Amino acid sequence: MTAFETKLAKDLHQYLISEKLVDEKLPECPDLEDLWHAVEEAYLPDGIREFNDYPNVSLGWMMFIGMAFAFYWDVDWEKYSKETVEQLYKGLRDAKGYDNMDDYILKELLNLPEEEAEKMSSVVGECAARAYHALHHSNLEPGTKEAALAYVDALHQLYLMGIALELNNLGYHMTLLGQN
Repeated sequence: MTAFETKLAKDLHQYLISEKLVDEKLPECPDLEDLWHAVEEAYLPDGIREFNDYPNVSLGWMMFIGMAFAFYWDVDWEKYSKETVEQLYKGLRDAKGYDNMDDYILKELLNLPEEEAEKMSSVVGECAARAYHALHHSNLEPGTKEAALAYVDALHQLYLMGIALELNNLGYHMTLLGQN
């Protein structure tokens, strides 16, 4: 992990802890973590296209994708793992269109009540804003390879935090053995 990604991961994790949405120890889900490069490849054309006009959407949608993939993993990973990541992503994106992917994931896929969906939207918005702030203050020249890599690093952390957020919401908690 780059220094940028490490610092962003710590910031996002601390924020989510402060909101009591994840545990001190983040869950490990190799099934989903191992998909990162395929998720990145499927998402980048849309994310890059949206970044200049809607940076928080471009960043935040990746967190929603992480949440959706964690939901798939919990519900029936044997079924969903048979589909390609590109198919899973396109299913999320095309259900209501890219612009409404957040609403589709929160309200139709995760089936969250309105109040909880609004809270999750706010949390994801804050995480996206933190990631954008970190990118903006990284002293990287826009349009450079380094800036593009930092954008991908930010997406990676948002994906992982989305997974952690949903796994926590589903009741997966990381505790030391021997503790409740």
